[in-house]
Amino acid sequence: MKPVHHCTKRWLLPSRLCLLLLILPLICRAVVPNIVVIMADDLGWMDLHCQGNAKLDTPALDQLAAEGMRFTDAYAAAPVCSPTRAAMMTGQSPARLHLTNHAPGHPDGFSLSNSNLQETENIRHLPLKAVTIAERLSAAGYATAHIGKWHLSHVGNPVKDGITEPELRPEYQGFSLNIGGCALGGPPSYFSPYRNAALKDGPPGEYLPERLADEAIKFIRSHRDGPFFLNWWPYSVHSPMEAREELVAKYRQRGGLKDPIYAAMIEGMEAAIGSFLKALNEAGLRDNTLVLFKSDNGGYHGDNRPLRGFKGMLYEGGIRVPWIVRWPGKIKPGTTNTTPIISTDCYPTLLEVAGLPPTPDHPLDGRSLVPLFTQSPGFERDSLCFHYPNYAFHKQNRLGSAIREGPYKLIKYYDDDSMELYDLSKDISEKKNLATQHPEIAARLATKLESWLGETKAKLPVRVIAKAGSPGTKK
Repeated sequence: MKPVHHCTKRWLLPSRLCLLLLILPLICRAVVPNIVVIMADDLGWMDLHCQGNAKLDTPALDQLAAEGMRFTDAYAAAPVCSPTRAAMMTGQSPARLHLTNHAPGHPDGFSLSNSNLQETENIRHLPLKAVTIAERLSAAGYATAHIGKWHLSHVGNPVKDGITEPELRPEYQGFSLNIGGCALGGPPSYFSPYRNAALKDGPPGEYLPERLADEAIKFIRSHRDGPFFLNWWPYSVHSPMEAREELVAKYRQRGGLKDPIYAAMIEGMEAAIGSFLKALNEAGLRDNTLVLFKSDNGGYHGDNRPLRGFKGMLYEGGIRVPWIVRWPGKIKPGTTNTTPIISTDCYPTLLEVAGLPPTPDHPLDGRSLVPLFTQSPGFERDSLCFHYPNYAFHKQNRLGSAIREGPYKLIKYYDDDSMELYDLSKDISEKKNLATQHPEIAARLATKLESWLGETKAKLPVRVIAKAGSPGTKK
């Protein structure tokens, strides 16, 4: 009866007010910005020309930076992919989610023969109960699409877990369209046939970055009336190392590169993104679209110098990433921001961009970056925390946690409870451990880190005491 009662009174309103009420939703819909998030895979902090690598050609992303804001001190939520992707989707840290390693990780109980630690048990998929940013935006009227790598749907034992891998793909996490998103960590091939259960093969020889760009262009053209949320996570530049031969030849001739094929993969991905950005302009969507570009973790195949370490490590080379945002009318072109930010910031940022309130009963570990975009007050956070209590695929890392506050970064290792302290403003290469020189700073940061681990209910590694003739006992 209530709807009938409401309608019977509607005619009593002044005609102009009635007209305003009818068109107001259309007006609001028109001003809500479209959102495009592009997250490369394993792209290092130094793997773009605009980041200072003169050996690489990345004109489209260089132009994106010139038209927007480039963050110099941006971080992945974890030094490997799946935890960062989960943090992007939920705004919650890997420590809180207990999703701390790449899927599927290692068998339960895995430990290195020369280590006294058993790694933390790791959830291998993003639970369906998690409220994703796609679900929030979809409920607000956004058309949603995921294109590319997902790597959040691995199931170890379907019978035990009570669910199958396809039931954990993007279409069950708020996306109405999923192209290419499944449990794959890397593509079996960058050339069709792709052997990807969530992606139809193209003609023989079709290149995956170009195909995914074409799919992204189709999506925005079919939703140009907006608003839309495009979550485009290229498989590039993850292994296998495959690129078009003409680009490989170009970088072989250029010389001075660690891997010409890797350089060609970067340009191949970048050129595909450039085609998409051109199509966005041609569709008249540029001025009402926020475009965010970043990487999921530090580089592995390229040259990360001056950063120390690589993917899977808590040194800067494993967690510091390129990050560019363009939002016409909101972000001043050509700006550079040195504020430390992290992947978990994406969720609250996109909520505010879309004009949505925080998610009820959903603790957030990130902060909205909108005040930084607009160079206005309101961004408050004194530290960033990281937790990686697992062995990476390469098994060259030590299990640990880290915190950055201002210029200082502390890494705590669990195998011997040692700490490393660096002043990144003077030592971006993390060569000089200041923990002994500044014990008071190290102790203060260690206390803050421990408090954060407790607040997020982070799981810690288990120390194993080896005994003669036995695999060891847990302490």
